[in-house]
Amino acid sequence: MSLLLKDPDARIDHGVDWSAYLAGQSLVASGWTVAPVETGGLVVEASAFEAQRSSVRLSGGVIGHVYRLVNRVALSDGQVDERTLTIRVEER
Repeated sequence: MSLLLKDPDARIDHGVDWSAYLAGQSLVASGWTVAPVETGGLVVEASAFEAQRSSVRLSGGVIGHVYRLVNRVALSDGQVDERTLTIRVEER
């Protein structure tokens, strides 16, 4: 799990490169969730995926708060996997 820093006014893309974990499979679906959900908190504005990579555009966040950003993907062979990123919001 990695810790990423984000300014509350930034609208920035983050991604997960799944290629090392796929063993010949490809992504067929990708979803992102943020916890905790709160007023003024971190927001998923948009997301996308291709065969071996998923991405998300984030905005907002409360200064000093830490969020869990989870990417859950479905693979072409029916398996499901997920990765969690930790985002801390601070003035940058």
